[in-house]
Amino acid sequence: MSSYKEIVTKAVIGKGKKYFKNNYTIKSETTPSTVLGCWVINHKFKGYKTGDKIGVDGSYDVNIWYSYEGDSKTAVVNKKIDYNDVFNLKLKDSGDYVSDTDIIVRTLSQPNCTKVNITDDGSINFDIEKELGVEIVGEKKMKIAIEDDEEPWDIIDDDVDDDVLKEIDASVEPNYIETKEIEENPSEN
Repeated sequence: MSSYKEIVTKAVIGKGKKYFKNNYTIKSETTPSTVLGCWVINHKFKGYKTGDKIGVDGSYDVNIWYSYEGDSKTAVVNKKIDYNDVFNLKLKDSGDYVSDTDIIVRTLSQPNCTKVNITDDGSINFDIEKELGVEIVGEKKMKIAIEDDEEPWDIIDDDVDDDVLKEIDASVEPNYIETKEIEENPSEN
C-alpha cells in the first residue's frame, strides 16, 4: 500500500533555443585589400527575466586580420560587440512554483564569423552567427508515492561454521611468540 507526500524539488520548467545572425560594419585605419581572417573571442553573457520574457545581455570581441597597400602589409582591427537578445519562452506547465526561478543560459553554438567582405567605401562588412539555449529552473511542488511496507532485510550467512572454528582453535599455538624468540636468538637463552 502506498501513500503520497509532497516534496519541493528543482525542475526545468521552460527550455528553448534561438539562432541569431547579425550583420556589422567596421572601419579600419587603412583601406584593406584582402581580409585574411576573422576571430570571435571573449564571449560573455548573462540571462535575466523581464516580465514574461527572458533577456540575455552579452558581448564578444571581433578581430579581423586584413592586408593593405597591395597585400604588402597586414593589420588587425578590433571591435567589441554588445548584444541584447530576447526569448519568448513558454513554461512547460502551470503548476505550483514555490519560489523565484533561475535563468540558465548556454551557448549552443559559439559566435562565429561566417561572411566577410570589403565594401566599396573601404569598410569591412561581416556576419556573426550564434545559437543560445535558455532554461528556466524553478522549485516545483510535486506529489510522490511512498511505500509504507519496508523491504525485508536479507540474512547474511557466514561461511564459517562450528567445525571451522574448532579447527582454527586447535591450530593456534599459544606460546608462538616465546617459541619464535628462542628460534631467532638461541644464544641468549
